[in-house]
Amino acid sequence: MGDSSPLLSNQSDDQNSSQYEYRHPLRNKNQIVNDRIEQCIGNLGWAQVFQCILVSFAWAFDAQQTFISIFTDAEPAWHCTSGTCGSDICNIPSGATWAWDAPKEATIISEYGLQCANSFLTGLPASSFFIGCLIGGLVLATLADSWLGRKNLLMISTLAMSLSGIFTALFSKNIWIYAFLRFVSGFGRAAIGTCSLVLATEVVGKQWRGQVGVIGFVCFSFGFLSLPGIAFLTHGSSWRELYMWTSAPALIYCVLVFVFVRESPRWLLIRGRRQEAMDALKNIATLHQSQLTLSFFGEEEAPRGDDTDVYSAMRVLMSRAWALRRLVTVSVMCVGIGVVYYGMPLALGNLPFNLYLSVTLNALSELPGSFLTFVLINRLDRRVAVVGFTLLSGFCSIMVVVVGSFEQLMLLQVGLEILSFLSAVSGLNLMLIFTIELFPTCVRNSAVSMARQALVFGGAFSPPLVAAGRKNPFIAYGVFGVVIAICGMFAIFLPETRGTALADTMDEEEDKAQKLGSFWATH
Repeated sequence: MGDSSPLLSNQSDDQNSSQYEYRHPLRNKNQIVNDRIEQCIGNLGWAQVFQCILVSFAWAFDAQQTFISIFTDAEPAWHCTSGTCGSDICNIPSGATWAWDAPKEATIISEYGLQCANSFLTGLPASSFFIGCLIGGLVLATLADSWLGRKNLLMISTLAMSLSGIFTALFSKNIWIYAFLRFVSGFGRAAIGTCSLVLATEVVGKQWRGQVGVIGFVCFSFGFLSLPGIAFLTHGSSWRELYMWTSAPALIYCVLVFVFVRESPRWLLIRGRRQEAMDALKNIATLHQSQLTLSFFGEEEAPRGDDTDVYSAMRVLMSRAWALRRLVTVSVMCVGIGVVYYGMPLALGNLPFNLYLSVTLNALSELPGSFLTFVLINRLDRRVAVVGFTLLSGFCSIMVVVVGSFEQLMLLQVGLEILSFLSAVSGLNLMLIFTIELFPTCVRNSAVSMARQALVFGGAFSPPLVAAGRKNPFIAYGVFGVVIAICGMFAIFLPETRGTALADTMDEEEDKAQKLGSFWATH
């Protein structure tokens, strides 16, 4: 039998709670549905574990396409073949000749002859990817909360990202086509992480949602970690092979999602699709299936969302002052984290280390970051943990600049860079779970999606900072540290959510916050 403890506990000896429920009869309807859902999925069964792992694996493909430009857009090494060439490839003296160390097709810089192009042109593909992420996030943000649902949008987004990667390998005849296809890839992948995270956490009981949320972060880490390995194996061949090896497997993944993944029963219930919700629960519930009928939820209607069209979730978020305040605060924090999270890997070329090794070490640091999240998720308050990790990341990032002026402390500089990135990863993982708990089901996917777009928006500032940091290290690592430390402090303006239940509607979230006495939740 599943855990029947209600999502919103109703203490009989709490006089204020009783009076509050009398004034808000809608809460009783929400309580019935929440109790029943928790009873069905409170215990973690193998069907839930399988679904959580499968939907979370999309993060691996997401990581590969996010960081693939570290290798495909890099400037390869070159050497002088005759005469004296100097150190500037764009100012070779007459009579001297040079050649690339690797084949011409190794990266887009050598294939398209961009070694002397301006920074705008060489950075256009990466910038196009981030712009695609931002626009895709705005366009796709509410579809998972409205008519498409979590599963369908996850599958469509992964398919779009995969096909754009394959098309990039096949049809990129020049930098302009390549940049356009990178934009399409960014547009498609914008919803993957959000849908995966929300879908995984909505099919398990409240005591497990933090742990299953970490599965996606681990998959992202393995995806990132696999990238330098694949790049090393394809080293010496065309950059197009790297796109093919990272994009084609995602097509098979889309088929597996279509066949084996079930839609979130919470989302189906708030959309009024009770029979489909029951079918989904029968596939993942730990409760005996004979007890799962429509009457299991009683005669009360399930809590419904505030509206039904595509952009209803965004309108609902904007119409409630407390929800808008939470969204703005979360977005500011994610901008600061994004600057470091995306900027650190891009800035690795500024450090005097092997690119493959440094990327591998950064990718490896994501694993202990996910482990820390798993260990601390039920032990530390969300606000304390996020503030602590962002401050540590900021401090270490600034120290990278300080230590970098001493050649004998080179290894310490690498250690500080890795620790800064690890702290940013841990802060990001906790921040995403924190965001899930701050918003109800009817707008949760939209809120998490907006938070992720804020993360990407912060990342969009990283490339110019990294470029400027080649001459002045403080512009890169120093600014990274200051920004993440300041933005992380905004967590003090959010209500604590550790140990609280997931709400389904905006009214229920307000009820929960007022019952818990949270000033920041509704003011």
